[in-house]
Amino acid sequence: MKFWVGVTDNRWYDFVATRAFDEVNFWRPSSRPPFSTLPIGTPFLFKLKRPHNHLVGGGYFVRYTRLPLATAWDVFGEQNGARSLTEFRALIASNRSDPVEFATQIGCVVLTNVFHIPRERWIDAFARFPPNVVTGSTYDTAAPDALALWNDVTHARTTGVIAEVPQEQPRFGRPFLAHARLGQGSFRTLVIDAYGRKCAATGESTLPALEAAHIRSYAEEGPHSVSNGLLLRSDFHRLFDAGLVTVEPDYRIRISGRIRDQYFNGKAYYRLNGQELAHLPEHVDDLPNPEYLRWHNEARFVE
Repeated sequence: MKFWVGVTDNRWYDFVATRAFDEVNFWRPSSRPPFSTLPIGTPFLFKLKRPHNHLVGGGYFVRYTRLPLATAWDVFGEQNGARSLTEFRALIASNRSDPVEFATQIGCVVLTNVFHIPRERWIDAFARFPPNVVTGSTYDTAAPDALALWNDVTHARTTGVIAEVPQEQPRFGRPFLAHARLGQGSFRTLVIDAYGRKCAATGESTLPALEAAHIRSYAEEGPHSVSNGLLLRSDFHRLFDAGLVTVEPDYRIRISGRIRDQYFNGKAYYRLNGQELAHLPEHVDDLPNPEYLRWHNEARFVE
């Protein structure tokens, strides 16, 4: 089994560890990918920088993507390891040599099932991690040293962790997503990428104006899965949640007459009534689930 050890900003770790988030954005100050390929579900460990040089926890890899800094804050909030957008920007800036704006693209490594090892059980990595590696490194348990390291982590996390994780994950790729504890950040990131950063209803591609919508609301037992999501322009998202817009199981848009009757407007929306969605995911598993669409038609939409 392969796993990744990522060099961690100590301030980021101090923040997320005290809050015990179930998922985090292990951001990269640059938008350049920190690794070439990493299967979904790969164990991902945190190694602190000097003066600590210890393994202190980890999670499981869900997605790598690039987002503007402000969008990353909208998606993950404090799971970025900061109290505010301003503090987040300062944290990114301290790791870059060029100016950082709210539109600056950063790398987002989305991790779920996050765990933290209590300080008294931190694992000394000084002699087991190349000192010249500044981003991270892959380990394979087929090698005795890597196996010993993984066993140390397994022992440390099962004898008093802050947030428990399942034992070794045999599933990688899409099967992992069916069993992982995905949260709002994972859901939003997966939906953004599945829809190619285009609004399903209008084709709009201005990312700051797009939002990931649940078809069956999370409060109504809808899952954080891409097939229960639509990427929508923010105004369509609000209308969708209010039941004034819906999508039929055949992917045709329906607009409620109440927009006209109550708000005396809506021509821009009625033009889309009966039209097929403008954009859909390429992967069949990511397509909107007809059962969730029927739920929205019956439980949320008003004629």
